[in-house]
Amino acid sequence: MDGGSRLREAGGHFEAYVETLARLCRTAEATDGGGARLSLGQAIAWVQHAARTAHACGNTVMFVGNGGSAAIAGHCATDWARTAGLRARTFNDAAALTCFGNDFGYEEVFARQIALHARPGDLLVAISSSGRSMNIRNAAEAARAQGCAVVTLSGFDADNPLRVMGDLNLYVASGEYGFVELAHQTLCHAVLDLGMGWQPAPAAATVTA
Repeated sequence: MDGGSRLREAGGHFEAYVETLARLCRTAEATDGGGARLSLGQAIAWVQHAARTAHACGNTVMFVGNGGSAAIAGHCATDWARTAGLRARTFNDAAALTCFGNDFGYEEVFARQIALHARPGDLLVAISSSGRSMNIRNAAEAARAQGCAVVTLSGFDADNPLRVMGDLNLYVASGEYGFVELAHQTLCHAVLDLGMGWQPAPAAATVTA
């Protein structure tokens, strides 16, 4: 099968792909620090309140992630700062990552920076598709030690360790990176967009003769 044929075949599955993503977003699971289930509406409202409270007190919303999750972290930090006017940042500077990775190991690249920069009352959003990345788990522990609130976003195995490390934990039940990353991005954007007043477009009026 040539490349064009593969693309044509894949195009026939687009609706199922979008429906799968929508289902994973709708069925994402939210739990608090004690493991109690929350609705997604409650979870989104919790993050909105935590972010606004942190900013109002002079604090910062911090995002960490690896690979695709690092791109999500950077995207969110930029959007939350530009659109919502919140203090938001990541720790993805190449010089800092290579310095801390070289001196302390990659498992410490975020934790060491958080230990230096975080203040009590900051909010950390820790993103990992697998929920098993040690540097993200160490970041959550470092933030907790600094007196920060922690939100986690994870996927893959339901018992992944990151899922129980936050004050609020969002879990996407998929083992496919693409779907987990897209669902995480959607959830983060929902926090921002709904907090900025987004509403569904009104249904078109029916015209009768």
